Amino acid sequence: MSRETDVLVLGGAGVDTIVYVPELPLPYADSYMIERGIRTRAGQTGDFVALGLNALGLRVHHLDMLGEDPEGDLVRALHRENGIALTAVPQPAGTKRAVNLVGPDGRRLSLYDTSRAHADDRLPQPTVRALAGASRHVHVAITQPCAHALPLLRESGATISTDLHDWDGENPYHEPFAHAADVVFLSAAALADPERTMRRIADRGRAEVVVATAGAKGAYLLADDELTRIPAATPPAPVVDSNGAGDAFAAAFLYGWLNREAPQRCAGYGAVAGAYACTVPSTETDAIGRDELLARAADPESTGR
Repeated sequence: MSRETDVLVLGGAGVDTIVYVPELPLPYADSYMIERGIRTRAGQTGDFVALGLNALGLRVHHLDMLGEDPEGDLVRALHRENGIALTAVPQPAGTKRAVNLVGPDGRRLSLYDTSRAHADDRLPQPTVRALAGASRHVHVAITQPCAHALPLLRESGATISTDLHDWDGENPYHEPFAHAADVVFLSAAALADPERTMRRIADRGRAEVVVATAGAKGAYLLADDELTRIPAATPPAPVVDSNGAGDAFAAAFLYGWLNREAPQRCAGYGAVAGAYACTVPSTETDAIGRDELLARAADPESTGR
């Protein structure tokens, strides 16, 4: 079967409303004046991974449920303007939404509207089979209803990756994703012992590589049963926002992994792309291009080597 798509991104389509706040946590008050404005734009985790992969020259297709609403129109326009193929399954409950509170140091607090998904939501099996069968790789968001598609993805012969985000290592919701993927990303933010959680993922599932990102501290890479610390890359401009940094890391890592680069080099690509993403305001959607990624990854001053 022809693999005409490099990466099928499954799930994670939606819109965010960005609010720049004076500090986090935000003290209680009757009102705040938001001088930088409040903006709603398309772009949640799946959208950002698709954008990152596309900017690196990979052939990308995105599949998710979208509502026939203004938010869904924003998501469709984002993909159309960037030339990313999108298959949108109707979602009667509406397009996924979130509100991101962003502090002066770039940290964020995300508020997710869980009313836009239901436990009985399903992506059509023939659609999943056809798109996965035409793809070299599938990156799966942990949003509903992607867990139900995991068995079909394994049958397709495509390799799989997922991002568990700020998993605490205990919540059972994340386990099917963690155990089905060949490459697992997660944040170390909620982990008291990142190595312990990473090794448990590898031992209980099929992951060849597990990566735990740690912000300005870099990342942990578990590959070939060896744990390696990956230094943080130097941002090319002032840090303004951490939103999308993990998605950028995953996209750049997968670029290297699909080109059969060594895991350490893939993680270096991820660090460079994540640092770049931190210089992009939340109100914008931008991703590092292939030429800049490769140039910065080869520069010792950029990579901290």
